[in-house]
Amino acid sequence: MIFSGLFNRRFRGFRIVDLAALAVLLALALASYAFKTFAEGVGADTASVESQIAQQERRIHLLRAEIAHLDDPNRIERLSSQYLGMQAVDPKQETSVDALPQVALKGAIPPVKPAAATVTAAVALPPPATLAAASAAAVQTPSAPPTTDDGATAQNADAGVNQ
Repeated sequence: MIFSGLFNRRFRGFRIVDLAALAVLLALALASYAFKTFAEGVGADTASVESQIAQQERRIHLLRAEIAHLDDPNRIERLSSQYLGMQAVDPKQETSVDALPQVALKGAIPPVKPAAATVTAAVALPPPATLAAASAAAVQTPSAPPTTDDGATAQNADAGVNQ
């Protein structure tokens, strides 16, 4: 019975229920308009981002093509000979690992022996336990700072330069 008065009561010639329905209808219309406007803005932002992505993909494609051009071995060889006077390595200049000390002493390159060309340098290492002990001893032993010719430490020499 409480609601019966609500349906029959009037305000300036209109029933209160009709005014409430009209207010709800206007609120829904405004909300619908606001959501539609918001969705259009998001759609425009999405289109803008997609456009930027396409532009960046084109730029990436161009940069990859430029990198391929710049990394071309024929181009690098041509430029190195043109501007730096460099030439390709002559096979007569190749040597083995065993002949490197002779090259350093004489300055001449000895011929490569076929058997020696396939040999690689091998270094005999001590057992792993010896290596671990040596590295632990190196960590525990404090070392003196490097010195210059006049006996001053490198840190003092650097401090004098900075002043």
